[in-house]
Order: sequence, then C-alpha cells, then structure tokens
Amino acid sequence: MSGKAVWRTQRERSNLPTLRLMVWISLTCGRRVSRLVLYGIALYFTLFAPRARRASRPYLQRALGRAPGWRDHFQHILSFASTIHDRVYFLNGRADLFEIEVQGAEALLAALAEQPGALLIGAHLGSFEALRALGRQRAGLEVTMLMHADNARKIGQVLAAINPQAQEDILSLGQPDSMLAARDRLDAGHLVGMLADRGLGDDPSHLASFLGQPAAFPLGPWKVAALLRRPVFFMAALYLGGRRYRIHLEPLADFSRVAPAEREAAMHAAIERYAERLSQHCRQTPYNWFNFYDFWKTS
Repeated sequence: MSGKAVWRTQRERSNLPTLRLMVWISLTCGRRVSRLVLYGIALYFTLFAPRARRASRPYLQRALGRAPGWRDHFQHILSFASTIHDRVYFLNGRADLFEIEVQGAEALLAALAEQPGALLIGAHLGSFEALRALGRQRAGLEVTMLMHADNARKIGQVLAAINPQAQEDILSLGQPDSMLAARDRLDAGHLVGMLADRGLGDDPSHLASFLGQPAAFPLGPWKVAALLRRPVFFMAALYLGGRRYRIHLEPLADFSRVAPAEREAAMHAAIERYAERLSQHCRQTPYNWFNFYDFWKTS
C-alpha cells in the first residue's frame, strides 16, 4: 500500500466520549488549565503509540537534519494535540485568546481586488482553524474548506456539536455538485481551501522533491484549481507554542491566466513550488506537520 493511501486505513485511537470530555474541560476550566491535560495525552501517545512514532521518524529525521529523540516525538505529538485543542476556541469565536501574526496578506488582498475569490492550498501543517478564525475576525473574509468527508470524522462530530455553524463552511469532495458549490462560494468572494499533501489510493500523483527526496503529491487538488480558474496561494497557520500562531500566505499559481493547453504543465509547476514551500516551513517549524505515517513509502 502506498504512503499516500495508508493514512486512510489507520484507525482513529481517540473516541467520542474522551473528546467530549476534553471539550467540556476546555470550555469550563479555560485554556490554561485544560492545556495541562494535553501534556498527559501527549505523553500517553508518545509511550503507547509506537506505530505512529516509528512512521513519523523518517519525516522528523529529514526535517530536523538529525536522528529524532524521545523529546522530539513528544513535542511533535504535543503540537498536534495543541492545535486540535485550540480549535475549540477558534470555533467559538475566541481568536482574541491568541497572538496571531500574518505574513503575505497584501498579495492575497490584491488578488481579491482584481476578481472575487481565491484558492488556498495547504497541508496537514499547523492549524487551518486559526486561518479561518482570523479571516472572519480581521478581514471579513469567509473561508470554505473542500475536504474528504471522512477525514477526522470523530473530531468533526465534536466540533460540530460545539458550533454547528462551522459545518456550513465545509464542502465535501466527490459529491456531484462539489465544483458548482465551490464556484458559487468563490463568486461570492469566499476563499476556498484544500489540503494537497494526501490523496486517495488510486489518485494520480506527481513526484516532487520534498525534504530532499521525491514524494508523491496528488494531482486532484490542482485539477480542481485549474477547473475553478482562480489565483492559488499556499497557506499555513503554524503553531509556535503557547498562544502564538504565524500565518503564511504565498502566491503559487494563477489558473485564471492559464490556457487549457498549458494546464498540465502549470499544475506540475505549481506542485513543485508547493513542495518547496512545504519543505521550507517543515524545516523551520518541524513539529507542525501532522502526517503520522511514512510519507515517502511508495509500496
């Protein structure tokens, strides 16, 4: 089984009652107290999830430039738990609890001034909820996510219970009207986001250099971008520890200016740029990439 598909076969170790308890603690006791629980959760998974630890080792070794130690695995899992925990607050309109720095907003706003809507292409890197919350609060921008319907299903159920309106900002990929719905959101001036570092098992892919070694990136998100004919920006809201996040927005491609005969070459070039930007951010903030399987495995 390829690395790009193995993530779909891994069973979720969390369960709904535990997640609901964590949400209750977070909203009742506040972020400072509830974060103490995260350390116990991260310690548990560091000690008792050896498969995830083994699978993440190739990534950490490439991102860190050295063999990862026990503390690196713990910090990686703690960062993942922290971004999930903070979703509770972002979904409840509490972005004021955080210090959020934004880099690259000028280019995005300039693109939106020329035509409504733009596409944001990210990865399982940092927190997408931080970006959505900041867009709504500071710039009045609505951000819709195109995603696999079964991705993190149990966590999604809990977050929907916290704020049912959050589900209105999610469009499921693979539905007959997915592209029409995405186009309508773009025409209304929304930003539409996709994550482009995981594909389905039989998805066509393109090999690009990621952290010094070729890796398969799915073509699906880029085909969507080409069909929707909008500017595409790399997005990442990186968790820096404590209450701090840093959002990066960087131009990748503009499919509104690409002729149909040039789309395939433009998609491949955009994936190359995407993989380069992803590599840079993973090296700078190595504990922010949350793919706990061997990403480079091809069989």
